[in-house]
Amino acid sequence: MNPEAVYRSILTPLTFIKRNAKVYSHKVAIIYKQKRFTYAEFAERINCLASALRHAGLEKGDRVAFFCFNTPPMLEAHFAVPLAGGILVSINTRLAPQEVAYILNDCGAKFLFVDTELANIIRPIQDSLETVKQIINIREIEEFEPLAGEDYEAFIQTGSDAELPWLIADEMETISINYTSGTSGKPKGVMYSHRGAYLNSLGEIIETTLTPSSVYLWTLPMFHCNGWCFTWAVTAIAGTHICLRKFHPGTVWNLIAQEKVTHFNAAPVVLISLLNHPNCPQVLAAPLTITTAGAPPSPTLIAKISEIGAKIIHVYGLTEVYGPYTACEYQSDWEDLDIAEKAKLMARQGVPYIGADGLRVVDKNMHDVPADGRTMGEVVMQGNMVMTGYYNDTKATERAFHGGWFHSGDLAVMHPDGYIEVRDRMKDIIITSGENVSSIEVEQCLYRHEAVLECAVISIPHAKRGEVPKAFVTLKEGMQVTEQELMQFCRSQIAAFKCPSTIEFTSLPKTSTGKIQKYLLREKEWVGHDKKIFGA
Repeated sequence: MNPEAVYRSILTPLTFIKRNAKVYSHKVAIIYKQKRFTYAEFAERINCLASALRHAGLEKGDRVAFFCFNTPPMLEAHFAVPLAGGILVSINTRLAPQEVAYILNDCGAKFLFVDTELANIIRPIQDSLETVKQIINIREIEEFEPLAGEDYEAFIQTGSDAELPWLIADEMETISINYTSGTSGKPKGVMYSHRGAYLNSLGEIIETTLTPSSVYLWTLPMFHCNGWCFTWAVTAIAGTHICLRKFHPGTVWNLIAQEKVTHFNAAPVVLISLLNHPNCPQVLAAPLTITTAGAPPSPTLIAKISEIGAKIIHVYGLTEVYGPYTACEYQSDWEDLDIAEKAKLMARQGVPYIGADGLRVVDKNMHDVPADGRTMGEVVMQGNMVMTGYYNDTKATERAFHGGWFHSGDLAVMHPDGYIEVRDRMKDIIITSGENVSSIEVEQCLYRHEAVLECAVISIPHAKRGEVPKAFVTLKEGMQVTEQELMQFCRSQIAAFKCPSTIEFTSLPKTSTGKIQKYLLREKEWVGHDKKIFGA
């Protein structure tokens, strides 16, 4: 097979921008504040960034970290970094300095792009970064002092806008690494392939009915599963990206009206804030499709979304499966049901995406549970839209894929119609406002305080954030610390959204072998509440 034939056979999101630079050269690709970039200009900036990285010494397989908001540079990086031959690592902007340092050192990032608003998170850890050779400042707001390093716009000018040859030899090569909290307490780097990103993008287009006329608003962080791969999907269909630096409900409603937004993605907690904002219209002036995950949307939320004329799509997944992996496909025979019954069906996690090869609910022996809507088992997945593994962690990868299927850690039932419904979680993960928090990570933080003898962290219900961490702490004999002092200690160690919302000093219930019985603590805290199960 000649090289040109191999080149054409590779499935990669890089084909999307290559095509659109020619087919939709004059179409608006990106809107950000007063700026507008056509697809031709978008492609030129991607080529400039990619060639600048190569000129700066990037070699194939080098990791390039971006620590910034939903601005054009973050979107450009999704194409430019793999075009240069690198692997993109998008870092959660809400993390604490030591958490960022861990990710940068674990992935071995060579280049670090930082929005200057986040520079103060990097400053205290800069000397501990083991592999970063160059820092580039994304300088948008002048009041923030940049780090020592080149300005982003100056950096990309060192490159050329000429189209670069690809360095990809195999579509299963890694295109990005996304870090997620796990039950071990340490984040793990989830590796996405070019092929998986390509196929997931096409799945997003089909499931959410994106078209070249679509206008997508970036309310979902691009650092989260590469924005559920919509960074690539919207580009693939030649839609228009509206970048949004920070989420604010009033701004979102204004942009929806002004720019005729057709699609956005958000957790239910975000939708609640939008519906309760004074700018929320009684009836939308144009069709709007909202894809939601992070918690099953309540019947009330579905009713309100429907009342203003929006279409809501409920999806489910994990970082390990590129974000959404299932969708609760709407059936026409649900139309005549009352809103409560319809919402109950729509709140299920659903069926596999187009492009998702395998979804099962199995018992401990890997046998499928009966499709009776009652028997629980673990959700397992397989195929193109499942990660290739955890970066630099062979043992964790082997554990996740035992039996040849990826194990989600979520317990679900299979309904007779083939739709799954998640009922409980095997992992000690708390999802607050759509962000994953490892209870073990929070416990490890508490254990670092000299006064803490033992502790347990669980989720408790929260009206706006879905669930939040609560800590139960037993102090060492003769030692004292207040709730506020311990909370402040946590804030100095981990991101604020991970810190306990409240701390109760008490003795902990245990089994005869000394294991803490978290379920007893949960039962007490969730009395009168339906247990919330969170997804992608």
